[in-house]
Amino acid sequence: MYGFNVTLKTTVPEAIDRVKDALATEGFGVLSEIDVAGTLKKKLDQDRRPYHILGACNPKLASQALEADPDIGLLLPCNVVVREEGNGDITVGFMDPVAVMGLVDKEGVEQLANDVRARLERVRDLLTAV
Repeated sequence: MYGFNVTLKTTVPEAIDRVKDALATEGFGVLSEIDVAGTLKKKLDQDRRPYHILGACNPKLASQALEADPDIGLLLPCNVVVREEGNGDITVGFMDPVAVMGLVDKEGVEQLANDVRARLERVRDLLTAV
């Protein structure tokens, strides 16, 4: 599997705010936010339920990853998806850095990926604790 998720009973904007706040507790900021549904509406005139991709980055950990392999930027940032389901629930999905960084055969990357995953799992758990 390449990700893990949690289901929330809230709105998409509230979920995005909660995700950003929870990410900050683990040293992550959001570098980018892509409104996929809005873009598909604008470019293809397709109506879809809300779907956002947040590009999360912990600068210290990103720096360590880039030291291990300059091309690792192709696998960054850590994506977090916030999407509305058909029943109105909100799914927050997290990229699994262990799965993604498993593509990199450099010393220290596996340990770093495990650290990032543990942090993202704590973010997920914090979202359900509210």
